[in-house]
Order: sequence, then structure tokens, then C-alpha cells
Amino acid sequence: MTLPLSWTTLVDVASLAAALQADALRVVDARATASAAVRVMDARFSLADAQSGAQQYAAGHIPGALYADLNQDLSDLGKVGHGRHPLPDSAVFAATLGRWGITPQTQVVVYDAADGSMAAARLWWLLRLIGHDKVAVLDGGLAAWQGAGQALEVTVPEVVATAPYPGHFDLAQVVSADEVQARLSQAAGWLFDARAGERYRGEVEPLDRIAGHVPGALNRPLGLNLRDGRFRPAAELRAELQPLLGAYAPGQAVMMCGSGVTACHLLLAFEHAGLHGPRVFADSWSGWSGDERRPVAVG
Repeated sequence: MTLPLSWTTLVDVASLAAALQADALRVVDARATASAAVRVMDARFSLADAQSGAQQYAAGHIPGALYADLNQDLSDLGKVGHGRHPLPDSAVFAATLGRWGITPQTQVVVYDAADGSMAAARLWWLLRLIGHDKVAVLDGGLAAWQGAGQALEVTVPEVVATAPYPGHFDLAQVVSADEVQARLSQAAGWLFDARAGERYRGEVEPLDRIAGHVPGALNRPLGLNLRDGRFRPAAELRAELQPLLGAYAPGQAVMMCGSGVTACHLLLAFEHAGLHGPRVFADSWSGWSGDERRPVAVG
């Protein structure tokens, strides 16, 4: 296998399995250290039961994987006014990466239970945000791994922690509510909402203060980017997504969702399709709708 690896969007089960089996990249037992060339991260999470992801990880995970908790590691729930999953502080996240033994040379592969939307794509985006390009989501997640007959383990790897990751969040890639407000008069095609259609239309709202969507946002439910739990071919997605942009360049587009988690999955779809550069409205609907002064659209 050619070294070093450089997976930056998606990686398939066969490629990851081959990497983990290769002697030079072995991270399959408790001897895995910070020098491992591949760091596998398990990001399984359920909004209905915040403890279930860690419990599932303990019951069995991809060999060598560490666990990343959406609430504890990938968010700062102590922040107010930024939705249900506010971003962690850059320095705190850098220290977390060091605890996981992730350095700029590490190829990171993230997975969750299935399609990457909860919360593998969130960790993928946070790593990119701090300047780490060598990170990919396992296409099809744990379901694809097990479907291919690959083994799980219950051993938690012993990792030698490193110094905090030498990077800082590029906050220019994070869109604020004020910026969204300032762009409301622009023609549609710059703001994309990854939530299910019934939530976008305001028919139901199981989590946030009020139902509806940001005026002018286009609905692109994340499921449209998938087939059988995996991302559709890049050319197919590009043929659908590029016309939605209208006159906008990909770098002018903004992704949002309920709390800034599945927005990252939609961003991954754009990147996979070769439409590079969209940004994320991290506060998303939970942050936007938390301020009653902001306009809301339904239907």
C-alpha cells in the first residue's frame, strides 16, 4: 500500500480494512499508539438517548477505534444562544485531538452507525475546520463494515497522548446568524437546509422552539444524497446539486440543519460531488429559532 494515505472525503470498507491489516498501519490491538498512521474514530450518537453511542461502542467497534461523543467532545453545551450543539472552543478541541493521539500526519477515518450523519460528518468537519485535511468518513458506516463481514472488537486502544493539535478553527468557515440575516434578501440558492421535509415545512418540530425554516432556504434532505446507506456517485450528486446553486459559486453556499450536525453531512455531499468550499451555519435552526425576533417561513 502506498504511503502516506490521503483520504479527504469518503473511504470504503475494503480500503480501510486493507489499511488496518497492513503491518505499517496496524492499529488493531491495545498496542496502538499516537504514531499509528490511521486513527479510526467511532462517532455513534442518538439524539433520543445520549448515552447509547458510548454503550454501543463498548459493546463492539471497529478494531483500533476510539470513541468521540457528540455532546462532550464535538460540542460545548455550556454555550448559550448558539443552538443545541454549539461548537467547542478551538483550544479545547485541539487538546482533545492530542488526547486521541491525532497529529497533522495522522490519517483519520470517522464512522457512525450507518450513513455518517450522526455524528461522523460533524467530526470530519471539525477536523477540517482546525486545519486537518487527512480525514474521511467511512461510507456506509458500521453497517457497511459489518455487512462486509468485517470483525468488531471490545478492546479500548491504549493511546499515547500528544501535545494539543497545532491548529486553530478557521472561523471564516463558520457562518453566524447575523450573516444569514444580512443575506436574506439575496436570491435563493445560497442557503441549504438538510432537515427532513416535514420539519423544514413546519409541519412538525420535535426538538426546537418553533417550526419552520429560514426564509429563502432550500430544502435538501440529507437522504437524497444517499443510496442504500452510502453516498451516491459523485457525478450523480453534482448533476443534482450544481443546478440548485443557480448563479452562486459553491464557496458562496451555506449548509444548515437543526443544530449544525447533519449540515456537515450535506457539506460532505457537496465536497464529494466536487463542489468545494461551502460553509456551515453552525447555530442552524435551533439557534436561529431561539431568537423570536428572527423571521420564520413555513410551507
